[in-house]
Amino acid sequence: MTISEKVAYLKGLAEGLNLDVEKSKEGKLISVMIGILEELAMSVEDLEENALNLGEEIDVLSDDLADVEEVVFDEDEDGGDFDDDWFQVECPSCGEELVIDDEALAEGEVACPSCGSRFAMDLTDEDEDGEEE
Repeated sequence: MTISEKVAYLKGLAEGLNLDVEKSKEGKLISVMIGILEELAMSVEDLEENALNLGEEIDVLSDDLADVEEVVFDEDEDGGDFDDDWFQVECPSCGEELVIDDEALAEGEVACPSCGSRFAMDLTDEDEDGEEE
């Protein structure tokens, strides 16, 4: 039973009492209270409907956001889609491809998670001929 149905039931009970809503103070009070209850019931039902609609819209937006996150944050299939804050290097001991960030590069030494060996990073830039710039 919805809240509007319950208020309608109360209204029927009050009308069954045959209270004089014109002359009786109690009748006037009950009549006004039932009117207020009817308005409240309609407002509550409107709020419930709006909440359901908003929930559905949030679900749609969440799905759309998940699609956007997948496009923006997922890497290419070859694993080469790194931004400027990440670098891909090969471990000189085991040949494992490592992805390191600016902080690890600044430290100058990296530990390979596969073999555990530590190796120094060379921060000098070389041109195509292998000469330092």
